[in-house]
Amino acid sequence: MNNGPNNKPHDKHLLIAVDKSEEAKRAVLYVADFIGGFPGFRVTLMSIVQAPEADFFENEKERAEWLERERQDIRHNLETYREILVQSGFPEEKVDIRMCRNDRKSLSDAILSFQCDMSCCTVVVGRQHKSKAEEFLFGSVSSQLIHGAKNCAVWVVE
Repeated sequence: MNNGPNNKPHDKHLLIAVDKSEEAKRAVLYVADFIGGFPGFRVTLMSIVQAPEADFFENEKERAEWLERERQDIRHNLETYREILVQSGFPEEKVDIRMCRNDRKSLSDAILSFQCDMSCCTVVVGRQHKSKAEEFLFGSVSSQLIHGAKNCAVWVVE
């Protein structure tokens, strides 16, 4: 393990980027099974709120209500995933949740920016199965993470 300024070992920090998909849940379960209970690790569960453009809504009130519902759903989801990790053996104080709003960046850029800011050594995501046409049109977040990550590992959970 790396040593901090006081020559004490510090935890390896994993970032698990999640949404409401089954693939994200599999990524959380993988980390729980693979690392849960081992000392020297901490986890941040991160979810990104991406609101549709303002013209998607009838008015600003409708947009604000949608964002609030989305935040509540995401917070519930993050708390559920946090509980899975704690039950697998991670100490409660070593599992954080973060919700970020992203209006401008691609999902992969937002995840990598967060990874850099938090100094996470590993990014974990679930792989969503897309057709070749969908992947061509919309891209693949996991593929973009693999190609764009610097100074960290990327685990793509099938």
